[in-house]
Amino acid sequence: MLLEDGAWFPGTAPIAFDCTCAEVVFTTNLSGYQEVFTDPSYLGQIVVMTAPMIGNYGINPDDVESDRPRVAAVVLRELSAHPSNWRATGTLADWLATAHVPIVADVDTRQLTRHIRSKGAMRGAVAPGEQPSEQVRAALAASPSMDGLDLATHATIGAEYTEGPADARHHIVAYDYGMKRNILRLFLKNGCRVTVVPAGTPAGRIRELDADGLFLSNGPGDPAAVHYAITTLRELADGSLPIFGICLGHQLLGLALGGDTVKLPYGHRGGNHPVRDLATGQVLITSQNHGFAVRGDTAGVPGAKALQVTHLNLNDGTVEGVKHREYPIFAVQYHPEASPGPHDAQGHFEQFLQALDTQ
Repeated sequence: MLLEDGAWFPGTAPIAFDCTCAEVVFTTNLSGYQEVFTDPSYLGQIVVMTAPMIGNYGINPDDVESDRPRVAAVVLRELSAHPSNWRATGTLADWLATAHVPIVADVDTRQLTRHIRSKGAMRGAVAPGEQPSEQVRAALAASPSMDGLDLATHATIGAEYTEGPADARHHIVAYDYGMKRNILRLFLKNGCRVTVVPAGTPAGRIRELDADGLFLSNGPGDPAAVHYAITTLRELADGSLPIFGICLGHQLLGLALGGDTVKLPYGHRGGNHPVRDLATGQVLITSQNHGFAVRGDTAGVPGAKALQVTHLNLNDGTVEGVKHREYPIFAVQYHPEASPGPHDAQGHFEQFLQALDTQ
């Protein structure tokens, strides 16, 4: 595991792989590794797992957030070769090997995580060999930075589709910027029909679908680079349609209404991030996965006078939620659909559905 600042960390290769370069990030999830690896928000990233053993309960076809693993590579301390769980249908190593996702095991992930925390997220490379070669260093130097990278175009679906009954309680249109499957599950569980559309769908098509509400999904990459979505959302955020956004959707909404985004030193990734609801004082333990944030504080979002800040991250004070001062439009930076959890913030889905009922 080679980082762009020259630091490197030895490990072992349970499966053969070629040199792979991407941004290196870490997540503090103690469980849910299959959900992490299939989350499209991790597209284009090498993910370091801070939990000391990964793969101990195997894999199964149900605990996935998309159709395949989306991570560029996985770095971990100990890979469990003999999973034990009644739901397991295979091993993590075999599953990742089938998807051609590199694994580097037996790495001192505590040291690597501390390095990223102090130096910040950066590009890295995983490669076979006793030490980094000049070819690997050259490949790393030539790899793209996450800044200015539009990955939503690569993470989105190819064509529009609809799920749920025709006589559903509500019809929701969901922009797929890299949407997790559990979001769709929760809407369907709450009696909704959902039409999922590609990231580049124009505003005119959204209005043609005659939906009760608009959902903006999570997704990977630099939000400021997704220019087409920002322009479209600026047109749609006129109060005619309730809007609910999460993660990348939250950032795009902030940009569309005049705000700005900043890249965090090493991002927020894991299932244990404390967020304060400024209206109630309640602290939510949340699941998060993002490297950018909407610039702002309790006073508001600079450049976006229409937005009020509703939630703050208690670790670093960054904006975790906003709402429109006049229209039924709100968004949160964290993942209220979190699977496997925590579930403190799932109430946001009901909050959105209540907004649809009052329209």
